[in-house]
Amino acid sequence: MSIISNGHVWKYSSFIENKNFSFNKEEILKNISIQEIDDAFLTISKWENYKPTPLLLLNKLCKELNLNKIFYKDESKRFNLKSFKALGGAYAVEKITKGNKEITVSTATAGNHGRSVAWGAKRLGLKCKIFISEYVTDARGKAMEELGAEVIKVKGNYEKSLLECIKQSTNNNWQIVQDVAWKDYMVVPKLTMAGYSVMMKEIVDKVDNEKITHIFLQAGVGGMAGAMVAGIARYLSNVPKIITIEPDSAACVMESIKSGKIEKINITRESLMGGMSCGEPSLVPWEILKKSVNYCISLPDEDIARTMKLLGNGNFSDEKIIAGENSAPGVISLIASCNDEKIKNKINLDSNSNVLLIGCEGDTDKEMYQKLLKQ
Repeated sequence: MSIISNGHVWKYSSFIENKNFSFNKEEILKNISIQEIDDAFLTISKWENYKPTPLLLLNKLCKELNLNKIFYKDESKRFNLKSFKALGGAYAVEKITKGNKEITVSTATAGNHGRSVAWGAKRLGLKCKIFISEYVTDARGKAMEELGAEVIKVKGNYEKSLLECIKQSTNNNWQIVQDVAWKDYMVVPKLTMAGYSVMMKEIVDKVDNEKITHIFLQAGVGGMAGAMVAGIARYLSNVPKIITIEPDSAACVMESIKSGKIEKINITRESLMGGMSCGEPSLVPWEILKKSVNYCISLPDEDIARTMKLLGNGNFSDEKIIAGENSAPGVISLIASCNDEKIKNKINLDSNSNVLLIGCEGDTDKEMYQKLLKQ
């Protein structure tokens, strides 16, 4: 019996093609330079306990979808933080503080970025203040406190926590280490993205000479997606089809690509994909993504728990994979695309396709993970 059908319809909400697509390596690398990308890898690869995270094969799913290979970058094994974000915030903390022990770092976060900043501060013996919204679970807040950070809960959503972080940091002369860029605040977000690009270096080192034909990238504000596209420009000889994925309740990158300019989304309901529930693209990744993305897909929440369970039970691969709620969208988007003949043909998914998915986190919130598995 099929592991993906069994009477179930895998859904996407919207699919669009980028009418302004034009992949230009030189233009992309003006936003994050080769030197910045290379410096990040040279620095992070020397950290204690650094090792590349696994690049797994979803061989069982691949057979069902009649593709050549499905690569899954498993970031649940990234240091002890279980998320790709460990590469960004901690790296930015190291670079921006330059050994000055008197600096207090601060950030606003939905969870994983904050843990990275807190861990980076702890590594260097720095004080750390983290602002979270009332919607961030107690378990995520506690995880940051365990890394030595002072966690400040703010009434309202992520945007409110960011405004409070900026206000208090300005008043107290704290160094903000944010993964979101805005006017006059570009340096630190570039550093976090350079850190994320380490994933692409590790992937290229593992795939040998096999060409990646498609890459599905989660896009919240666009930081990880933009970093991976910069990594493609830096490391790959070919240009794969690039597809971004977002919650249908917060598809700010899709809406921006549709109009050709940054659009702000009014989020009226929070998605299970909490780390991707963002109302507006960040400036630095937007400059990379606006022309380099081929297609955008938005998803409802309903297949998140199912996908986490199937990954965890080893239904898609020989390994049992611990995948958090923000890791599931790539798998869902691929299955939904293959099951829709129109999209499948449009993006050229066939028996020659080598698809890359990013398992961007593990069970970073164990209570939430167990709760979703029981659904």
